[in-house]
Amino acid sequence: MPEVSIGINTAHRLPDDLRITILENEDVLEQWNSLTPLARNEFICWVENAKIINTRKRRICRTSVELLEGKRRPCCWIGCVHRTDKPPSPSQEWALSKLKNN
Repeated sequence: MPEVSIGINTAHRLPDDLRITILENEDVLEQWNSLTPLARNEFICWVENAKIINTRKRRICRTSVELLEGKRRPCCWIGCVHRTDKPPSPSQEWALSKLKNN
């Protein structure tokens, strides 16, 4: 059975629904495994950050599409705000301040 890399030094574990989708297509799996651990973490965080199940499903589908297009990070994503190995960027600080106000 093919293996899906999750990497070390990431803030999120690979969720089962994303893992299944990645394993369904050998080209997607190859692209996923070619990502750095932190790039994989960005996709995982993007999927996990969805508040509505339909958004989550759409992001999982887009992960496959974007990987096949050669993208190395999710499109239009400020990045994982859960990492503890570096301070948040200014755009992440802005996003976090919006979350705190909700």
